Amino acid sequence: MNIKLSDHFTYKRLLRFVAPSIAMMIFTSIYGIVDGLFVSNFAGKIPFAAINLIMPFIMVLGALGFMVGTGGSAIVAKTLGEGDEKRANDYFSMMVYVTIIGGILFAAAGFFLMRPISLFLGATDEMLDYCVLYGQITMISLPAYMLQNVFQSFFITAEKPHLGFIVTVACGLTNIVLDFLFIAGFGWGLVGAAVATAFSEFVGGIVPIVYFARKNNSILKLVGFKYNCRIFGKTCVNGSSELMSNISMSVVAMLYNFQLLRFAGENGVAAFGVMMYANFIFMAIFFGYSIGVAPLIGYNFGAENHSEQKNLFVKSMKFLGISGLLLAGLSIVLAGPLSSIFVGYDSELFELTRHGMRLYAVCFILVGFNVFASSYFTALNNGLISAVISFIRALIFKTAAVLILPMFWGLDGVWLSAIAAEILGIIMVAGFLAKYRKRYHYL
Repeated sequence: MNIKLSDHFTYKRLLRFVAPSIAMMIFTSIYGIVDGLFVSNFAGKIPFAAINLIMPFIMVLGALGFMVGTGGSAIVAKTLGEGDEKRANDYFSMMVYVTIIGGILFAAAGFFLMRPISLFLGATDEMLDYCVLYGQITMISLPAYMLQNVFQSFFITAEKPHLGFIVTVACGLTNIVLDFLFIAGFGWGLVGAAVATAFSEFVGGIVPIVYFARKNNSILKLVGFKYNCRIFGKTCVNGSSELMSNISMSVVAMLYNFQLLRFAGENGVAAFGVMMYANFIFMAIFFGYSIGVAPLIGYNFGAENHSEQKNLFVKSMKFLGISGLLLAGLSIVLAGPLSSIFVGYDSELFELTRHGMRLYAVCFILVGFNVFASSYFTALNNGLISAVISFIRALIFKTAAVLILPMFWGLDGVWLSAIAAEILGIIMVAGFLAKYRKRYHYL
């Protein structure tokens, strides 16, 4: 059964529509984790810590793709809802081409600045060369990585979420197979992880271009390049919340690493890396749901279908509440097994990681609502409110918490800072939702 953006969504239909997006984000998280798993077990904790130290910078650059994808798909979905398919395809094509050009420029800058950036992030003498090597190899595939992030949103807007999932699975299998071959088989260590990641990102970026450039049965197609400064500017503003959210997470991760190096040394950075890998999987459910439902919200906003707006909002709140409780419990239960898989070879590091994961787990009860609220306002083409939510929650609250709480609770304060930031975020989000409920008719 083909599901359209214009349909009425029951729980069953809604979950069927967003399921590929959730699965896509989960699978993306899993194959990203494979690098760390192989490097930690076959190359050791220093290369593993090096990857986790430089990864926030790589994620900042990749987040530009999320900005174009989420901000642009909201505009394209709204334009489709208004009935102008030709203009929607013009906007879609422009966003893809600009991402390619921007990706090449950022990749070149990142490649040549990798060493000073690694030093700025606090790389120790033992970690520095590993950081530079991994970072420079992954810069080669940065444009494809940005495109992969762009197409995650546009596959859904094109009413092809299952195709987006297939591409993600192809990326993941590429990365997993090559990780096993290069790291476990050839013994290339960290270099093998970087090369495997680069190949998988090329799959994720190039395959969608081939699909949309050829004749296809979706509602989106790549056409000629027509740059529209106003629309691209609106895309950046509209998607700035997702950019800010990703940048903020990366900046906060850097601050976590600074604090952890101070309180626990390289073991602290390695423990945080394991926690973030587990966090990626659980957060993927919230991000996947928000990405999946966003085109429905944007379409119904453009079509002025207020009853469906309310329907989607209420169902989303219930889904996020139940999911948050389940994931928090699951995180506590799996803290030991996951820590053992990654760092079971070091008893001190294992205990540090398990303890941190159990404290951090509580934030999953709250974080889904905050992630969804930012994405929701983006889908409503209100990039300003979305950006404010992301900026204050992900940067201001988390930065303050990770700097202040360790003064009172030491290392535990680092782990608890995420919970404090999400509590403050929930209060802020509730205020915005109450203020704008009449304008957007979701309550």
